[in-house]
Amino acid sequence: MSQEGLREVEHDIAIDAPADAVYRLIAEVENWPRIFPPTIHVDRIEGGEGGAGEERIEIWATANGEPKNWTSRRTLDPERARITFRQQVSTPPVAAMGGTWIVEPLSATTSRVRLLHDYRAVDDDPAGLKWIDEAVDRNSRSELAALKRNVELAHTSAELTFSFEDTVRIAGSVKDVYAFIDEAGLWVERLPHVASVRFSEDVPGLQVLEMDTRAKDGSTHTTKSYRVAFPHRRIAYKQVTLPALMTLHTGLWTFTERDGGVAATSQHTVVLNTDNIARVLGERASVADARQYVHSALSTNSRATLGHAKEYAERRVRA
Repeated sequence: MSQEGLREVEHDIAIDAPADAVYRLIAEVENWPRIFPPTIHVDRIEGGEGGAGEERIEIWATANGEPKNWTSRRTLDPERARITFRQQVSTPPVAAMGGTWIVEPLSATTSRVRLLHDYRAVDDDPAGLKWIDEAVDRNSRSELAALKRNVELAHTSAELTFSFEDTVRIAGSVKDVYAFIDEAGLWVERLPHVASVRFSEDVPGLQVLEMDTRAKDGSTHTTKSYRVAFPHRRIAYKQVTLPALMTLHTGLWTFTERDGGVAATSQHTVVLNTDNIARVLGERASVADARQYVHSALSTNSRATLGHAKEYAERRVRA
């Protein structure tokens, strides 16, 4: 503690990967929802061209199980393998937050990542500081462990990680199509495959969606997602309660006005959970079988949702 009310902490981890590969993964902030469990979505607001210099980013992430949002300015220094960051707009109980990522080579094939934080609580409140201590410690350990796991498994990730999308053309208003997806609390009334919904939006645009959905065989499963809504343009989400065959699922709904109507797209990115393939699909099932099964299940639900959004928006135009 260098001054009254200011906390300074450090976390570190050793990684079996070259320092330059580790640095690149940290610098490519768009991928953070895929590699860091607390991160829901990240937008680059300005800067960042060429992978060096200053950039401003907006981050949505969970802290102690609560979704939060803040804006940070980062300075990327690839020559020294350092990235400094400072929150420009913090969310209470945080009054100020900053820190540094430092990637140090241990050998040609191994490295150490140090994650430094300094922060203050609003009004230097002890209870607020304790909350931040716990959130920073939990998230730092989680982020470093996830970084290690993702970098070290990079050679197999091409097979286990995949993305796809489905697009439906709609002769309706982009506001109506967006509203159908945004108003997820009404899905139990609007979507036959949704059995029940728990939906909240305590902060405008930052949503928590938990629902029970019916599979083709009649069984139901529960998923929980955090969603970030950008009115009439896109809704990004990250599932935190996952089906057995996935260790990661992020998605993006996008709505584009086109040819007097709307192109509505559902995009998915998935990482398969190989530990559960045999249990779910049988002893002879392969990774390819799991990819096909997950792709089919997610695409079926997305296309069904977009189909009902199409009916809703086009009916409103006719009305």
